[in-house]
Amino acid sequence: MRLYLLARNPTDSVTEGFLPAAARLGLDVTVLTDHPDAHRAVYPDVETLECDVRDFRAVVTRISTHHRPDAVFSNSDHLQTQAALAADYFGLPGKDWRAALACKDKAEMRRRLAAAGADTVWSAELTGTGAVESVAQAAPYPCVIKPREGVASEDVVRVENPEQLRTRAEEIFARRPGAVLVVEEYLPGELYTLETLGDGKLRHVLGGFHTELSPPPYFIEERLVFVPAHPEPVVGQILAQLDALGVGFGACHTEFVVHEGRARIIEVNYRAIGDQVDLLLTRLLGFPLFEHILRTHLGEPLPADLGVRQGGAARLEYPCADRAGTLTSAPPATELSVDGVTLTYRPLRAVGERHELYRTNRDYVGVLRATGTDQPTVDRVSAQFLAAQRWEIQP
Repeated sequence: MRLYLLARNPTDSVTEGFLPAAARLGLDVTVLTDHPDAHRAVYPDVETLECDVRDFRAVVTRISTHHRPDAVFSNSDHLQTQAALAADYFGLPGKDWRAALACKDKAEMRRRLAAAGADTVWSAELTGTGAVESVAQAAPYPCVIKPREGVASEDVVRVENPEQLRTRAEEIFARRPGAVLVVEEYLPGELYTLETLGDGKLRHVLGGFHTELSPPPYFIEERLVFVPAHPEPVVGQILAQLDALGVGFGACHTEFVVHEGRARIIEVNYRAIGDQVDLLLTRLLGFPLFEHILRTHLGEPLPADLGVRQGGAARLEYPCADRAGTLTSAPPATELSVDGVTLTYRPLRAVGERHELYRTNRDYVGVLRATGTDQPTVDRVSAQFLAAQRWEIQP
């Protein structure tokens, strides 16, 4: 059976998750990407073809002139709509392209939720600096400005008044010519995630995470703590909003806040959670997450019982660069077991690399994954490990 996997840059989810899972399922894999050299350098034995994967028409043509597909899949934020359209063209299982588009387009997501009566958030789009003044005068403060189709908290910033909104909008437009920005009311509350897996008929809730962010005005995810089960009323509210968006096939990673018992979506990433959290979930929950995701795209129904292991505790930490410069010293990749806690540390930036300060997830220098059975012990062991490490950045 032939799996076409659409990708842009290589990711840990594909390299360590989906490609090994495809091999275990006996699938022939063809990677379609607009960065072929980068993928061939990471996994030279996997067939990789160059393709403008941002254009669904180019994807259809590339597949049509190659081998017959049995599944078309992507775990990229940028390519869910294209993968869904291509799968539909070939009569294969996949996501509804309308739902994929509504999740990716943050302004359209707000419109669809409001039209369905699921949630209403004040928001407006900026297509250029000429529209900034009217939006600055109408917006409720504080509010958040962000790219309509952005990822990884890039150029997402909280603003407190019209002057800040004007300044931030001009800065972002200068960095992103032609971009469309969304300005929306700031939603207060603690930030959480909900991880779901469905086959279009059956949907499993895998739990979620409590996310700790950097101080305002930025929104860098610095720490995630596993939540085995959110309160039922909270889960019910989020699932109702996902239903309004048409989300229910494959993996979905939803970010939301809870304030005074009300759960409101921040954004929907219609793919598996990334930044190595999906790798942690497979170990923590003890089930083949990546295989199940691929099986749904092959048309196989999910089992009523996934066999998920109960009683686990987990934490992820992302040490971040606090300045621009060259990383001159950092800990190596490490695997440890301490007091019943399994620690996995992976560098995300090589010693000798120079970077600017991005105020996004691109500031991560490493990731620590910790799993165990007791949350206080997991927290203590994680903190002790990180306190013993050193990351040095020179201007």
